[in-house]
Amino acid sequence: MPDTLFDVVIIGGGPGGYVAAIRAAQLGMKPALVERDKLGGVCLNWGCIPSKSLLKNAQIFNTFKHAGDFGITFDNLGFDFAKVMKRSRTVSNRIVKGVEFLMKKNKITLFEGSAAFEQKGAVTVSVKGKKPSTVGGKKFLLATGASPRKLPGLEIDGDNMIDSSGALGLKKLPPTMVIVGGGAIGVEFAYFWNAFGCKVTILEMMPHLLPVEDEEIATILQKSLIKSGIKVVTGARVLGTEISSDNVIVSYDRGKGTETAVGDKCLVAVGVTGNTAGLGLERIGVDVEKGFIKTGEHYQTSNPDVHAIGDVIGPPLLAHVASHEAIYAIEGIHDPDHPGRIDYDSIPGCTYCQPQVASIGLTEKAARERGHELKIGRYPFRALGKAIAAGETEGMVKLIFDARYGELLGAHIVGSEATEQIAELGMAKALEATYKEILGTVHAHPTLAEAVMEAAGDAYGEAIHL
Repeated sequence: MPDTLFDVVIIGGGPGGYVAAIRAAQLGMKPALVERDKLGGVCLNWGCIPSKSLLKNAQIFNTFKHAGDFGITFDNLGFDFAKVMKRSRTVSNRIVKGVEFLMKKNKITLFEGSAAFEQKGAVTVSVKGKKPSTVGGKKFLLATGASPRKLPGLEIDGDNMIDSSGALGLKKLPPTMVIVGGGAIGVEFAYFWNAFGCKVTILEMMPHLLPVEDEEIATILQKSLIKSGIKVVTGARVLGTEISSDNVIVSYDRGKGTETAVGDKCLVAVGVTGNTAGLGLERIGVDVEKGFIKTGEHYQTSNPDVHAIGDVIGPPLLAHVASHEAIYAIEGIHDPDHPGRIDYDSIPGCTYCQPQVASIGLTEKAARERGHELKIGRYPFRALGKAIAAGETEGMVKLIFDARYGELLGAHIVGSEATEQIAELGMAKALEATYKEILGTVHAHPTLAEAVMEAAGDAYGEAIHL
């Protein structure tokens, strides 16, 4: 028999799990949260938060390199890489403590340990060296996240071959680095290491970096990274690696025979698989498909008493997606007659290198494939007063509208503060705004956001400053 019975037992304390627990408590439910490591999951401890701390360090250091453009001079610019890395841990730990406070504030029962289904209606929570406890629940929510995918020839050893967590644990800056995978993780680490003097090579199998982004936008970023000294090899199918006492040799093929890239270390950033092992899902009839838990329209699994959210159910693999899925899943458990679901065509995606990349909605290619006739507006930051004043003229805003109705289908930004600017366009898309509403909204001057207004105008021949 279970030691305790809860309305919902949530397994996994990342940005999906802890948000679910809080929402359940707000609705008057009695939730339990099981976490085997640290609250906040990979995102807060080894992903989103610490990596953004490092990227801020890189941005500041790069700004100092160009201080002469602003009339500022100094001698002996340097950095302490160990302190740079330590700051990221300090930032992460501070936010994790904030999550711990929220658990106490909302009176959420936390079980520390690994959960597994041994019987219907309960999980066994095990901690090494302690007696396991049995936690019963009327409903269960799986939010266990994902881990880097293991690929032949790219095995992680934590030394020469590292994943993103290993990259965040480095104490010394590698002189050279090969990155396999040109998605957001690969590009962000490339920017970070390059800023501090590491020679970086990115190998990407697709035709351009950031394959999920609009090709025109990704190409602008790619040219910027190459200009900064990063070597970018696209269309590269990695064949394997050879590790010596000094370095890692990565062999690849891009239709010209076998080529090699050499680095002191190799970061593997080529995808993830759901954390399902050891949960005992087969005992309770929860189906797993292609490495991820299979869910229905409202996050229910093949077991009606079990829901799942976040990275463990597959793409889009984003913390903010997991958090919103958590809210909808818990509200559906609380009120099964009125379940909700995210609009997956309106998920913002962000890459935090410099220049930043942010987008929401359809790319130009996807919009055309869906049969839309398009009106496309572009506005370069080099034409914008605030960008010129700030010395941040790289990039542009690109807006994609349905030509017939004027509805915003997609928004894509590459440039300074793109990840902040995208929120305006997320709201516009949620409200089904047309170009008229965006163009007619008074934007403060001077701001970077004026580029959004001008891009909307450009789509219909009404841009003033272009």
